[in-house]
Amino acid sequence: MKRQDETSPSLSSDDKKPRLDMPENQENFASVGDQANSVTQTGISDAQGHPVQEVESMCMRCHKNGCTRMLLTKIPFFREIIVMSFACPHCGFRNSEIQAAAQIAEKGSRYNFKIESKEDFSRQVVKSETATCTFSEIELEIPPERGQLTNIEGLLTEMIANLEMDQEARKEAQPEVYEKINEFIAKVKALLAGENLPLTFYVDDPAGNSWVEYQPGQAAHKWSMYEYNRTAEQNVFLGLISADDVAQQRLAELKQKKDATDQNVSSSLNNTESHQPTASGFATESEIENFENEVQTFHATCSACAAPCETHMKTVNIPHFKDVIIMSTVCDKCGYKSNEVKTGGAIPEKGKRITLKITDPEDLARDILKSETCGLRIPELNLDLTPGTLGGRFTTIEGLLTQVYEELHSRVFTQTSDSMDEETKQRWTSFFAKLQDANEGKIGFTINMEDPLASSYIQNVYAPDNDPNMLIEDFERTHDQNEELGLNDMKAD
Repeated sequence: MKRQDETSPSLSSDDKKPRLDMPENQENFASVGDQANSVTQTGISDAQGHPVQEVESMCMRCHKNGCTRMLLTKIPFFREIIVMSFACPHCGFRNSEIQAAAQIAEKGSRYNFKIESKEDFSRQVVKSETATCTFSEIELEIPPERGQLTNIEGLLTEMIANLEMDQEARKEAQPEVYEKINEFIAKVKALLAGENLPLTFYVDDPAGNSWVEYQPGQAAHKWSMYEYNRTAEQNVFLGLISADDVAQQRLAELKQKKDATDQNVSSSLNNTESHQPTASGFATESEIENFENEVQTFHATCSACAAPCETHMKTVNIPHFKDVIIMSTVCDKCGYKSNEVKTGGAIPEKGKRITLKITDPEDLARDILKSETCGLRIPELNLDLTPGTLGGRFTTIEGLLTQVYEELHSRVFTQTSDSMDEETKQRWTSFFAKLQDANEGKIGFTINMEDPLASSYIQNVYAPDNDPNMLIEDFERTHDQNEELGLNDMKAD
């Protein structure tokens, strides 16, 4: 239950009645200056000389007037805060809390602190009303509630007191829950006594107004602080934006993704292949002028049955990347099909690593170019494609997952499932089910591509702006990678 705003003085019964002798130009409400003048200075101050002020306010328990004391002070290495303490002389109700005197920070903050001895429990903590405290080893989380200026021991002691408050009632109604809570309380008390340490303590505050005491000269691993960009949900929680604004922003992003993937290279390639004329053998002068828009056809030999067949080749420009050559071979006699992608240009000095988080089904329609030298890994699916697997592929993410499913299911699982034991067969079945869910957009996953020749690519639907879900890094090739690619013996002179 919340009490009346503690910064404003209470109104007596006489004040609530209209005053008949009030002049016409008199304001109906007291000004901020008049209210400030009514604040009483106690003569008490903190170590930095900030005065403690008193203001009369109503107790929400007995509805009589009590006293709120306020101190505007500053925490070293942190910022200004307001410490408030309320006491009611009539019913004995007491309450204390803190509020941040500064504005909401531009970024959220996360503090990590390693508790390695009993003395570490005395570290001061500023916990704002938006902060979440976590003790990872004992799986304890203290959700956002009123602001507090306390220490780590105080947080745990208050939590124990709250749990013990209803233990007698639980003992009769839920004896199993009563026993488990007793065990948990005993575990926490043992930690407070300095047993079973170390313990990791986290404070996560999206408003950036919380703090864990820092002591100069301490070991680097004991205390750390990180800042992060708030998510849309956290901004809604803080009241910075409305849920409707977030919904409209997501609809706009979804439309942008859909428009980008509808106009990607793979979809336009399917249309041009069905409408563009093909050239066999040598092209005329007019055809040479439009060579980039042509699908070239060459006579070849099928690698499966050695019968004559045709190989189709087309040059495609991938926006914000480079030109690639797509080659496709089809044998009408035995039905053999193959396709691959070749990239041209000079060998770059560094390799490239691409990481993309798939968070929306629309992401599955992104173009992806996986060269022969590229390794691909999806940790959530336990999928690891070594360089050379599937050859060079230019398709969509959905198409690549479909090819992986078909190749593994038809060539590995179907042909060897009869000789598999039940446990192995069950693992394969679970793998294919998870792969199918990912391909249908039911679960999110992360694609990690590493290409020492920097010849692989994933479409950026936000181009030319950066994609917030994609990270592109350059890396130095190792000696072994250069050896496998034949670069160590290559001489440019």
